[in-house]
Amino acid sequence: MRNFFQFTERETTYRKETLAGITTFLSMAYILVVNPIILSEAGIDKGALFTATALSAIVGSLLIGLLANFPVGIAPSMGLNSFFTFSVVIGMGIDWEIALTGVFIAGIIFMILSLLKIREKIINVIPQDLKHAIAGGIGFFIAFIGLKNAGIVVSNEATFISIGQLTTPTTALSAFGFIITLMMLIRGIRGGIFYGIVISTIIGMIIGLVQVPTSIVGQVPSLEPTFGVVFQHLGDIFTPEILAVIFTFLFVAFFDTAGALIAVASQAGLMKNNRIPNAGRALLADSTSGVIGAIFGTSTTASFVESSAGVAVGGRTGFTSVVISICFFIALFFSPILGVITPEVTAPALIIVGALMATEVKHINWNRLEIVIPAFVTIIMMPLTFSVATGIALGFILYPFAMIAKKDWKQVHPIMYSLGFLFILYFIYL
Repeated sequence: MRNFFQFTERETTYRKETLAGITTFLSMAYILVVNPIILSEAGIDKGALFTATALSAIVGSLLIGLLANFPVGIAPSMGLNSFFTFSVVIGMGIDWEIALTGVFIAGIIFMILSLLKIREKIINVIPQDLKHAIAGGIGFFIAFIGLKNAGIVVSNEATFISIGQLTTPTTALSAFGFIITLMMLIRGIRGGIFYGIVISTIIGMIIGLVQVPTSIVGQVPSLEPTFGVVFQHLGDIFTPEILAVIFTFLFVAFFDTAGALIAVASQAGLMKNNRIPNAGRALLADSTSGVIGAIFGTSTTASFVESSAGVAVGGRTGFTSVVISICFFIALFFSPILGVITPEVTAPALIIVGALMATEVKHINWNRLEIVIPAFVTIIMMPLTFSVATGIALGFILYPFAMIAKKDWKQVHPIMYSLGFLFILYFIYL
């Protein structure tokens, strides 16, 4: 087992990997509650969604761990489940069964692109500076999510966002968890992020801010309402609207996953010569889980940026992902205690992990304006648009123009020019 996951080469242990897997799971566990809530608005059975969410996370995390030896968790994407429900089903009036079939087709295309190594090729030709910008931008994005979940930043009609009411009990609990976690990390306590989540949860239950579960074991809901529905509507997807939806699923999922893999590989020190080891296998695992997830009955899956929480406590191999998969399997039978893992409890972990990831920006060549502007736009637009893919797309559009202006256009790979052009068309037409 140690040889298979390369423990010696990556300087890790079973304890580190297990702790990392549990930490990432705790940071991702909200998806088991939130995904069914969002997708049920589209008319899908909430119980079946819970089971589909867990099963897709089990399969996806296990695949990327065993095939690519990557410490990443895979589960239904938060951005794409909202797009599925509010834009496709409610906004465009498309039945959820047909929309889910679109997710399935997008997953099949993803698998083909992965097998042909087209996705891997695209990731490898991204300039090193932009890769650092992507990793750093995701750090700011994750921190912003944590601040929002904690209630430290809130929406404001006049200024878009502003500071929240810090004396709100749940916000105060997040602030307490943040300080405790920060102190443990500075003191060099391994697993400080994980311990911070546990301590915050216990304190929250003691003072009544975190619900104490009334039971431990729950029945696994049936998959019957959603399982295999995609095979019944394969003939209904050949319309301009559905094809546009499929392309959007492809675009957002591709670059969400690419961003997450780049960020985790950079943070874990796995990037070699501007390349991600086993990137092709990681992308194949991701795309395969998307196909399987659609068959189970959930929207597009993606590699979770919250995986960085596990990397921060020492996760370096696919054994972390195996542990994540096991945790999701256990969660299938212990659904009543999932309410314990609230956004306020995990918010401190996201803020701190975001800060750690943001250090990637130090590797960007800040002395070259043609690098600085595309990199800065990539970074800043991720949290401002609440989308990793949008930040990447805008950076990719600006980079070729900047290099042409500098008369260094020959240094830009033709694929980057093609992507920049496609992203312009994407923003114009979609």
